[in-house]
Amino acid sequence: MNSVDARSGAVPARAAQSTEAGASVPPVIELDRVARRFTSPEGKIIQALRDFSMTVRPGEFCAVVGPTGCGKSTTLGLIAGLARPSAGAVRIEGKPVEGVEPRIGFVFQQDAVFPWKNVLDNVSAGPLFRGKPKEEALAAARDWVRRVGLAGFEAHYPHQLSGGMRKRVALAQTFINGPDILLMDEPFSALDVQTRSLMQDELLQLWSKHRAAVVFVTHDIDEAITLADRVFVLTRGPATVKSVYAIDLPRPRVVAEARYSARFIELSRQIWNDLRDEVTI
Repeated sequence: MNSVDARSGAVPARAAQSTEAGASVPPVIELDRVARRFTSPEGKIIQALRDFSMTVRPGEFCAVVGPTGCGKSTTLGLIAGLARPSAGAVRIEGKPVEGVEPRIGFVFQQDAVFPWKNVLDNVSAGPLFRGKPKEEALAAARDWVRRVGLAGFEAHYPHQLSGGMRKRVALAQTFINGPDILLMDEPFSALDVQTRSLMQDELLQLWSKHRAAVVFVTHDIDEAITLADRVFVLTRGPATVKSVYAIDLPRPRVVAEARYSARFIELSRQIWNDLRDEVTI
């Protein structure tokens, strides 16, 4: 396929790069022909990414789907500055990533809350670490606890909260720092279906107000379509970008309603057909 698929909006990896390069808004995140190789304990060279190119514009919500173990989390680590590419370049606002970037917020699959701190202290930890006065940090934390629907639970500890409530704490911990970029590594995968839908709505509401650039890794195609402006489909490992889908569903989106639209179902089928080729190889 050498041009845009008019039915699906899918763009081959190379065409996607040229399309984005001509966009009027320069990317906030850019991975340019990146490769990432590891050395196993046995001394074997393992390649996770190859010729991997991807851009994300300011305020854009991008989701990444691909086969298990193809390098999705590795991609987030490169953007965050937790690792360096073996080849190619990773840039934030046009500058090479050379260390952990403080403007980036990271929400992990596993809860990253401090078990010995209550909700308020967990949420205020980031501003305090960045040097804000204690009273100012606590005031901001109370506001964010309220925003994520946990007012009244400020004194509770993580073990006293449900899985969904702990995720709300994690979102408040991240958004309170005002990140320009938000990286999310399957943050809702461990939640039940109902709680997951609620958290997706919560995330969309928070993002719509603050408009950080988001890279959201997921195995769930429906979740990717529900949340994203664009969905990147990766090949099996060593991964590269196979295709990019523009998600033209109107915003604001309500998770429970968006999933039943004819366009949503069409996009889900097309992305799965694209991904299935990689999963079954």
